[in-house]
Amino acid sequence: MRFFTYLSQSGTSVGVLAGADTFVPLPFASLLELIAWGEAGLATAREALAREPRAPLAGIQLVAPIPEPRRNIFCLGWNYAEHSKEAAAARGKLEPQKLPTRPIFFTKNTTTVLAPEAVIPAHQGVTTQLDWEVELGVVIGQGGADIPRERAMEHVFGYTVINDVSARDVQTGHGGQFFKGKSLDGTCPMGPWLITADEVPDPHALRLTCKVNGVTKQDGSTADMIFNIPATVAWLSQGMTLLPGDIIATGTPAGVGFARVPPEFLHPGDVVECEVQGLGVLRNPVA
Repeated sequence: MRFFTYLSQSGTSVGVLAGADTFVPLPFASLLELIAWGEAGLATAREALAREPRAPLAGIQLVAPIPEPRRNIFCLGWNYAEHSKEAAAARGKLEPQKLPTRPIFFTKNTTTVLAPEAVIPAHQGVTTQLDWEVELGVVIGQGGADIPRERAMEHVFGYTVINDVSARDVQTGHGGQFFKGKSLDGTCPMGPWLITADEVPDPHALRLTCKVNGVTKQDGSTADMIFNIPATVAWLSQGMTLLPGDIIATGTPAGVGFARVPPEFLHPGDVVECEVQGLGVLRNPVA
C-alpha cells in the first residue's frame, strides 16, 4: 500500500492510494499511529480500500508522510563507496579513502522535515554551499533493540524518498561534524509516499537519481550500499531501542555538488527532483 499525509480541514489527515488518481481517507490521526497499530493498522487500511468510497487525488496538498517524527531522523554517512571516494578527493586527501568498517551515524533535527513541492530555504547568510543528496528512506515498523541481521527486515514498515540537503560550509565550519550542517530547517524533504515493504520486493536493487533544473547529478543504485538495510538496522539497534515510525536515511550515491569540479551548489530558483525507483519523485524548489 502507498500511504501519504495531506492537509485537511482538521489539520493533517492520512490517506492510501486507491489508483493513479484516487485515494481513500483513513481513520488515523497520523501515519505514526497507523504504524504503531502494527498489523491491525494495515488491516484497517485494507478494509477501507475495499469498502470506502474513493476521493480524487487532484487538488490534495501533500505534506511529508511523517511530518512530525517523534525524534530525529537517523542518517548514514559515506554509505556508498564511490561517494566516499569523491568526498575524500574533494577534501584533498591524496591517499585512497578507506571504506568504513562500521556505519557512520548522525541525525537530522525533526524541524528539517519538508513536504513534497515545498520550498527548501536557501538560508542565505548562514550558508553558501547548500547541497543535494538523494537517499532511500527506511521507516521502522516493529520496534526493538539488539535486532539480529537475519530478523532486521521484519522490523521494516516501508520506504520513502529523502533528500538529505546539506550545508557543506556549516559542516566544515564546525569541525567537520555532521549535525549542524545537516539540521538547518527545511533541509529534509521527504515523500511523496510511504510505501509498505511488501510492495518493494528488493530494496537493494533500486535506482536513485537526483536532477537539478532537469540535469541529472546523481545516478546510482541501492545495490552499491556498503551497509545494507539489515546491517544498518542491526548496528543501529545495538544497545539502543528503535521505535515504530523511526526514519533511517541510508546514504547517498556519488554525484553530490561539493565533490564536483568545480563545486556546484543550490541557489534560489533551482528545482531539485529526487527519485527512487518505484517510490516516486520528490520535487522541491529552492527559495
